[in-house]
Amino acid sequence: QVQLQESGPGLVKPSQTLYLTCTVSGGSITTYPYYWSWIRQPPGKGLEWMGAIAYSGSTHNVPSLKSRTSISRDTSKNQFTLQLSSVTPEDTAVYHCARSSALIPNVRSLTDFGSWGQGTQVTVSS
Repeated sequence: QVQLQESGPGLVKPSQTLYLTCTVSGGSITTYPYYWSWIRQPPGKGLEWMGAIAYSGSTHNVPSLKSRTSISRDTSKNQFTLQLSSVTPEDTAVYHCARSSALIPNVRSLTDFGSWGQGTQVTVSS
C-alpha cells in the first residue's frame, strides 16, 4: 500500500518561495500510469489542484498558478517537490500530496485520489 508524507516549513514570509516535499513509500513514483499531485485547501475554502508530475517526469500545472509553481522529483529518494514562488497570505493553506491514475484538475474530495498524505499546514505571514 502506497503511503505519502508531506514535509516543509510551517511558516513562510510573504514574497519568499515555499518548498514542500512529498516522500512516497510502498511504491515508485516512476510506476506507470500514476500521476503525483499537489492539492491545497485554504481555510474555509474548497480543495484546489495545483499541479502534478507524471510517472514519466512530465509536469502539469494549473494555469492560474503556472507562473509561480514548479514540480520536480528525485527518483533516487522517491520524492517529489512543490516550489511556489512569491507567496502571499492567500497561499496559506493545508497542502496535500496525492497519487492518481489520471489527472484530476477539478478535485472535489481527496477521495478522488487513490492515495493521499495527511497534509501539512503552511502559513504565510510576516
